Amino acid sequence: MKARLNLQEYVTGILRGDRVVLAKAITLVESTLPEDRSLADRMLESLLPNTGKSLRIGITGVPGVGKSTFIEAFGQYAIEQHNKKVAVLTVDPSSTVTKGSILGDKTRMETLAKHPMAFVRPSATGEALGGITHRTREAQHLCEAAGFDIIIIETVGVGQSETAVKKTVDFFLLLMLAGAGDELQGIKKGIMEMADAVAITKADGDNIKHAKEAQSEYQHAFHVMRTGEPDWTPQVVTCSSLTQEGIDRIWNTISDFEQKMKANGFFETKRQRQHVAWMHECFESLLKLQLEKSAKLAEHTLELEQQVLSKAITPQRAADTLFNAFVTSLKN
Repeated sequence: MKARLNLQEYVTGILRGDRVVLAKAITLVESTLPEDRSLADRMLESLLPNTGKSLRIGITGVPGVGKSTFIEAFGQYAIEQHNKKVAVLTVDPSSTVTKGSILGDKTRMETLAKHPMAFVRPSATGEALGGITHRTREAQHLCEAAGFDIIIIETVGVGQSETAVKKTVDFFLLLMLAGAGDELQGIKKGIMEMADAVAITKADGDNIKHAKEAQSEYQHAFHVMRTGEPDWTPQVVTCSSLTQEGIDRIWNTISDFEQKMKANGFFETKRQRQHVAWMHECFESLLKLQLEKSAKLAEHTLELEQQVLSKAITPQRAADTLFNAFVTSLKN
């Protein structure tokens, strides 16, 4: 199949669930070439009526918690036990120096990636916060249009702005380890407040006792902590990706959450807010791109940066000056 398809070939292929076409479509939306962006926008608009029917799950966790192993176990469970089509959008860290990325998640989820009812797509973070690439939302919509029931977004991990993930998904799952000292040390309260559930991973063998202790501590913390979703207290579950123990409980927790949020109307309200926020983020991105494209403004930016470094003006004053110069450039 040729590398670049026409609009109808992309739309038709995605709607029939062709994973090869889906992969090419995601490559298209990730492109920064103007002609590719134009085609990608028309493709996405054509597919909009076929999006929004999937359950979107964000998964994050501390390094070493076993995110990829858990996702593979959870994805296989969803397919084998509930006959769900599962798409996984994983994000690998990029070097800020070389811009390179390992892109190893597809290798780590080799069994799931080969399943005919699954689709695993790794991509580099670039400069995106929270491990959400610039086009992750568009890739998510393409997977929905291709008929995937569950879309999982795996983030780089705790430590960056996980708010970006929360704004993209319906359910936010935080994976944690047990047996590493005080369970509530080293994790930011903000991450806990965003989580709809916590899964204590690697709860097998000699670690089961530690996992149960951690479960009790986290559940107590949630009872005294405010959360954003109405009628919901985040649940804490122990699980083992190796033995599959607890995977069913996590599935039931997510299903219970979905049912309650749809019943009280919060599910749809949250999605509407996310779409509006997405529009504003796109607008801000376009403004930044326009700023970078202007050689004159780029030169002015460097001058202002030097003035900030020499403490000649405040960063706020420099930003105001740059903004005014940008507005003036639009008028000319």
